[in-house]
Amino acid sequence: MSYTSWSARRIAYIAMFVALSAVGAYLKVPSFIGTPALDSFPGFLGALLLGPRDGALIAFLGHLFTALTAGFPLTPPLHLFIAAGMAVITALFAFLASYSVPVGAVTAIFLNSVLLPALFIPLPGFGKGFLIAVLVPLLVASTLNIVVALFIFTSLRSVFPNSWVLLRRRKESRHEHKEIPGSHFDRS
Repeated sequence: MSYTSWSARRIAYIAMFVALSAVGAYLKVPSFIGTPALDSFPGFLGALLLGPRDGALIAFLGHLFTALTAGFPLTPPLHLFIAAGMAVITALFAFLASYSVPVGAVTAIFLNSVLLPALFIPLPGFGKGFLIAVLVPLLVASTLNIVVALFIFTSLRSVFPNSWVLLRRRKESRHEHKEIPGSHFDRS
């Protein structure tokens, strides 16, 4: 879907995905911090269907719901930072998936489970031990979130034929097949 304004339909879709994020926030992957959960699959799915901006908003709010259900174990400012990181990763996932779904999925899993927690290494009280402790739960949660989002996306292709990713792919394929004057594709 390609939206340029805040229509009632767009707001309803975003609200539906945010509500799914709130439900997913209660489906936790066991971890000492309590925040890895199935909260971001609606953000990834929303990014594929609605676009990177909407998916980023959904993922941002989804992480805040998860942090809220866990009692903000890393303090609210750090969870806001993580939510912003999730938003960026979700938007990047949508852009990459419009070219190659496997590349987008692997990149998002790596960024979410390795790079984002590695940014906490220099902070006092975190270090490499924090990264090692959260690596497996975040890897499991990231993989589950993306696999669920991709499974639902492929199931909904007939319902959402004009999803953001599919429209972007069609647009790119039209640009690739244009004939350039003077090139070997020129038939004149």
